[in-house]
Amino acid sequence: MNEIYVIGHRNPDTDSICSVIAYAELLNSKGNGTYVPARCGPVTEETMYALDYFGVEEPRYIESVEASISDLPQIYSISAEESLPTIDIVKIMNENNVRNVPITDSDGFLKGLISEYGLAQAYVRRDKIEQLSITPIKLETLKRILHAKIIVPSCDLLEGRVYIAIDALHVTLSKLTKNDVAIVGDNEPTQLALIAAGIAALILADGAPAGERVRKAAEAKGVALLSTNLDAFGVGKMINLSLPASQIMATDVPTVSMEDSTDYAKQLVSNSRYRTACVTDRNGKYLGMISRNTFLDDISKSVILLDHNEFGQAVEGIENAEILEIIDHHRIGTISTLKPICFINEPVGSTCTIIASRYLRSGKEIGRGIAGILLSGILSDTMVLRLSTTTDMDREIVEKLSVIAGVDPIEYGTELIKRGMDLDNEDLESLLMRDTKKYELYGKKIIISQIMVPTFEFSHENSQEIISTSKKIKQSSGVDIFAVLLTSVFENSSELYLVADEIVVSNTGAENQPLLLEGMMSRKNDFIPWFGHILKNL
Repeated sequence: MNEIYVIGHRNPDTDSICSVIAYAELLNSKGNGTYVPARCGPVTEETMYALDYFGVEEPRYIESVEASISDLPQIYSISAEESLPTIDIVKIMNENNVRNVPITDSDGFLKGLISEYGLAQAYVRRDKIEQLSITPIKLETLKRILHAKIIVPSCDLLEGRVYIAIDALHVTLSKLTKNDVAIVGDNEPTQLALIAAGIAALILADGAPAGERVRKAAEAKGVALLSTNLDAFGVGKMINLSLPASQIMATDVPTVSMEDSTDYAKQLVSNSRYRTACVTDRNGKYLGMISRNTFLDDISKSVILLDHNEFGQAVEGIENAEILEIIDHHRIGTISTLKPICFINEPVGSTCTIIASRYLRSGKEIGRGIAGILLSGILSDTMVLRLSTTTDMDREIVEKLSVIAGVDPIEYGTELIKRGMDLDNEDLESLLMRDTKKYELYGKKIIISQIMVPTFEFSHENSQEIISTSKKIKQSSGVDIFAVLLTSVFENSSELYLVADEIVVSNTGAENQPLLLEGMMSRKNDFIPWFGHILKNL
């Protein structure tokens, strides 16, 4: 069964990470699929503290949910080793109704591709008629190709030129070496003369008999003696088709990995002369083959979005994914779906509150680890129940979870928040981008960064650098407005740095920055409504 990713927003906070872990665990307990907790950004120190404290693994990192080769229901597993004769490659094509056969070495590493086009180039469109020859081929293989029987065996491997004894005998004998192979009919004197020349093998064509003298001569000289019902022309044709795949294959075959997107693979296959690409691992080992038929059905990853519902905040490739469900506690944003889905949006302080309530309604027992991370998400997003976004439901859930987790919510929550306020080990640009949300308000593209601080000392000591770095981020991100909120839980206020045009800055009252915003703690409940009202009236 395909994996379904449960994933939060970019630059995930503790609520985002913890809610996806808990919800994936709840869904997996129902046995209706395989749900994978995922993230599309780094885990913060605050979040890692919570995960380590309760012994829970971090979610899988997913760079994109764009469909990849690994999402295909199947890929062709056909291949052949480079030593296999060409005629066997043709048989593989016919039996499997394919036009291309990937060629590997004995260890399974991709070496090339034999296609109908390549076969035509090698045999039908050959401009120069070369001396018929046998490349290294096992005697048993030659027997199988010629539908022959071995009358006298000799060396196991044959390699040399091939002559059909139709010239005057002395002319043919003058050309032969010990490595060569001769084809002859029902002519015992000629058979004996060719054996006496010490060649590697003698092929009796057209069902010609091998007399006692001929067999004994071949044994004495160590000459392989084969008999076939094919005529001399047929023997020559089949030998010509005994060339190993390595001599016919093309090496310009396009390759993809299991991680490559299906859109990229489609383009590669369409532009290839073979209308095919081979799938390999990172070391070049062959995994399978894809063709145009592989993409007859649309393929997409299935995802459940938590703690966001806007394209600008979602994982890369979300436009091409199948969204099965959304659970959030923010304003309703821009994500749309092709068919109806379950969309839960509740005005509570944390997505973890919603997930915890679903656990409680399901009757499933909540383990300490899950209870602990759900508690962490709520305490983080509500600033230990201090923010204006905090509801009675948040408080009730915290009371229940703290008992299961075995911690005092105020003591644990305070320590958790302090871990997220460590500003000394990160460069300023990374710090400003650590917890950001993208919005579109009244025609303006906006990024709002929020940094939790114990006091405004950091803000005052680094104000000029914060302003210059904010300008740099606004320019590189291509948005209209970049805002930074430094929020102090202990002072119950925020300081605002704003990079925007003069009209926006003037109407916000932020000519002198930072601008102190008393009582403004929540980006969602406090700042967005206040700032959106200003933009609306410009």
